[in-house]
This record gives sequence, C-alpha cells and structure tokens, in this order.
Amino acid sequence: MSYKAEYIWIDGTQPTAKLRSKTKILADGAALPDWGFDGSSTNQAEGHASDRVLKPVYSCPDPIRGGDHKLVLCEVYNTDGTPHESNTRALLRPIAEQFAGQEPIFGIEQEYTFFDGSRPLGFPENGFPAPQGGYYCGVGADEIFGREVVEKHLDNCLAAGLGISGINAEVMPGQWEFQVGPLSPLEVSDQLWVARWLLYRTAEDFGISATLDAKPAKGDWNGAGAHTNFSTKAMREGYDPIITACESLGAEGKPLEHVKEYGFGIESRLTGLHETAPWNEYSYGVSNRGASVRIPWQVEIDKKGYIEDRRPNANVDPYVVTRLIVNTCCAALEKADQV
Repeated sequence: MSYKAEYIWIDGTQPTAKLRSKTKILADGAALPDWGFDGSSTNQAEGHASDRVLKPVYSCPDPIRGGDHKLVLCEVYNTDGTPHESNTRALLRPIAEQFAGQEPIFGIEQEYTFFDGSRPLGFPENGFPAPQGGYYCGVGADEIFGREVVEKHLDNCLAAGLGISGINAEVMPGQWEFQVGPLSPLEVSDQLWVARWLLYRTAEDFGISATLDAKPAKGDWNGAGAHTNFSTKAMREGYDPIITACESLGAEGKPLEHVKEYGFGIESRLTGLHETAPWNEYSYGVSNRGASVRIPWQVEIDKKGYIEDRRPNANVDPYVVTRLIVNTCCAALEKADQV
C-alpha cells in the first residue's frame, strides 16, 4: 500500500508570497523525506542553478483526499543546507526558543474575501451592494454569500486536526474570518499556513477564489486583517505585564519596524477609518477597536489576560508577525522582570 503526501511550501513571490504544493507517493509507513523542486518557477532561484529543497516540518491528515493521505508543510532550503532567504520560519525558530520560558501564545484572526471572477462574491454585476452593516455575523441569502464553502473549509480544518477556534461572517459581502489558536508561535504559524492552503483548495472545488488582499474592495468598506492576539504566562497572571507589552510595541522605532512587516498594502487599510488606527501612529486602549493595540474589556476587569494587535494585514506572514511580537514584548517583559 502507498499514500499521497501533499508537500506544501511558501514561495518567493514579492510583495506577498504564494502557497505552492505538489504530491509525492510514499510507501505505507514511510517517513517523510526531503524533496527537491524547481525554484526558478517559484521566484526562489535562477534557471542556471534552480534546485531547491523542501524539508518537512509539520504534517497532518489530508481531509481532501481522506484515508491515510497527508498534508506536509515544508521549509525551503538551498542545496548547501542553508535556509533559503524566503524561509521566514527559520528566522522565527531561534526567537521562539529564546523566549520559550515565558510561554508566549497566539490566536490569529484570519480575514479573507471570496471572489467570483473579478468581483467579491455577493457584489452585483452592475453597481454595488447595500452598505456594510448587516453582513457582519449575518444570516440570510440577501446578506451572506459563500457559507457552504466556509462550512466545508471548517470541516476540513477540523479533520486535519488544526487548532481552529471559530468562524464568522465579516463586514463586507463575501468576506469571512476564521481563527487559529491559542497556540505557540511556531504552532500557530504552521497551522495558519495549512489552513490558508485548505481555504484555497476548498474554494477551488466550488469554482471561486479566496484572497487575503488587505483592501479587496475600494471605497467605504473595511479592509481585511489578521488581528493577532498575544499573551505570555506573566500577562495571563497579571495586569502590569499587559501594560508593559503595550508600551513596548510603542517604544521608539518599534511601530514602524512592525508595520512595514505587517503585510503589503497596509497604508490602504490602516487609515484611521473602518475600525483601524492610522498606519503611522501608535496607540493602545481598552475596548478600543480604533487603536493600534486593543486591551479587551474583560482583561481590564480581570486584571490579566492578553492583548490584540489590530495592525497586521490579512496577507501578513504569521512567521514574521509572531517573531516581531515575541521579540519586542518578551524582551521588554524580561527586562521589567529584572528591575
């Protein structure tokens, strides 16, 4: 007997990387080997030296094919054994290890938009739909579009064993969200990438596409984000570390350092309107969805919990956003603990 292993990786496309995958047939019980691919076709090599290497780092059941088949997420390496420059997971690993003692965990809210051809799903062929307002967490065929795809995607993620914690319709027709976590930095990032692959693959069977574009429809519509919820053990036990984390994200130079890595097109989404703070200003506040970082109301009441960085785009690389937040906040918490 044999099984199908779908090798998945993140390519080198700029400014936003794409997911790629191909299938390897393996003998039943066989370990997952490294595998080569043509990097000149994925913006990761030139034709005269095109070989690149896929190294499996995370696998789960394949809910599309069923049976014993697997989805296999890989890091991309050069043939000399070094991580490829597009391999952002390799940059996260040492930071996650350095601050593992603080037990950082993340929950990422992945917004996305379905498209039917060149139009967001639910947009009429001529003109525009009713203004946003009734679509968020709505019900009914006049306000909700693509639910059958969303439900199938959720089932696929659960069958794959991913840490999906919820779904909801968002503020624009055809716009939805799923949440991954709470999980450690590497776990949440790996599983979010696999969940994204499953989103694209599931929608493919329905003849529609899904995009993580930060501003999929111009005009008076919300953009699409990846609100990133974060805590450490100290934050889950007390309020002072919550404030320390918020202040650290606003320290000199930090806001721009983060925002420029929070996904392409961030200026079009973080305008100060549509529940966002301006991309070039930093703020935090309790229950404030117009702030860069929100402290949930229950956290202030309980005097412990987590914070939500509302700045990351839907198209953000989770390996990058988790690395930046862990490196900034955990370093500040470590310093505060030493005072």
